[in-house]
Amino acid sequence: MSDFKSLNLLPSILTEIERKGYINPTTIQSKSIPVLLKGSDLLGIAQTGTGKTASFSLPIIDRLGRLSTRPEPLQVRALILAPTRELATQIHKNICSYSKGLKINSAIIIGGVRKENQIEELKDGMDIVVSTPGRLMDLMGGGHIRFDELEVFVLDEADMMLDFGFYEDVKTISSKLPKERQTALFSATMPRQIEELAKKLLNNPVKVQSAPQSSTISKIEQLVYFVEENDKLALLQMLLADESIQRVLVFCKAKYGVINVVEDLAKNGISHGEIHSNRTQTQRDEAIAEFSEGKIRVLVATDIAARGIDVLDVTHVINFNLPDDATYYVHRIGRTARAGKDGVAISLCGERDLALLRNVQRQIKKDIPTILDHPFHKEFPPLKVKKKRVGSSASFRERKRPSQAKRRAKKKFLENL
Repeated sequence: MSDFKSLNLLPSILTEIERKGYINPTTIQSKSIPVLLKGSDLLGIAQTGTGKTASFSLPIIDRLGRLSTRPEPLQVRALILAPTRELATQIHKNICSYSKGLKINSAIIIGGVRKENQIEELKDGMDIVVSTPGRLMDLMGGGHIRFDELEVFVLDEADMMLDFGFYEDVKTISSKLPKERQTALFSATMPRQIEELAKKLLNNPVKVQSAPQSSTISKIEQLVYFVEENDKLALLQMLLADESIQRVLVFCKAKYGVINVVEDLAKNGISHGEIHSNRTQTQRDEAIAEFSEGKIRVLVATDIAARGIDVLDVTHVINFNLPDDATYYVHRIGRTARAGKDGVAISLCGERDLALLRNVQRQIKKDIPTILDHPFHKEFPPLKVKKKRVGSSASFRERKRPSQAKRRAKKKFLENL
């Protein structure tokens, strides 16, 4: 498929695609859209930032846009399930855009907002519903939504569903859907449970893949700074003094870390927003909107936003803390270098992060260059890991060296990371 026009999509869809400036589909789009337009089930392996949302939303809109009838009260024709409110909001926003000019109605069903409004919206029936599992289960239990007319089911970011503990909810929801339907499952990685889920949900699916599992986007320049934990805030301020860091996402491991960073940004007069579990949905939406519109320079977030922020002009991602799960690193840095642009991902690595950095480098199968020339640089001792002698199963630990040799070993370790 050379361009979108060759797909024979509805004219209004092509007009909106052209208005957005899209000409040639991404790899995952070129592989997925023809399959879904034919009505086949699909298993898609795609990392974040590859244009995955259009891969499933365009075929759904084209399919429903050709129908002349409306759904019955409480009924839904297409259900898209996402793990986070931010990701669901992003998907719904794209669907609203792509379906302009068509008589297609869509709704977003997420927590953090009044469910009474959502119940009212669903009364007359809905073509497309984008939802998170928790709120959907709530409305299903109350009889406020039905799936007798469901034609398409999409499970997006399936591995994140697993990480967030939604695996059983997904199985419950899918068991309530008609067996005769088209199903698409997208995931950045394929752990064993997701493979099992795919076998249960999909009927003779076509498997497509846009990149090796959990690979990082080649356009992202990745760097690591070694620093004492107590110096991280000062190093962050030094980095933000660089005016080329125009729009930056800062990721912290936990909400208390976000609060500490936000307080320091406020003290230094840097415009910022925050996203974590203590923020209401309205506050989260406002922060993302202000970040997207350029009203704030820095957005500080936990991993709740790692796959839910689709802002084209994020120039930098800074990992204030490295994630415990190395796969999250891929999703974090994928917030930059979107839509073919370049980006920079910087990780601040303290001593407690060394093992996490090693896990990240194993995950992405490459070493991340180290920046040694900065005032807060700290050399840390090598991780104490067991090694095997060549040709022997016996393990050993490195022998003690004189202090000067130790310093050389540390330097070599840091340079090789």
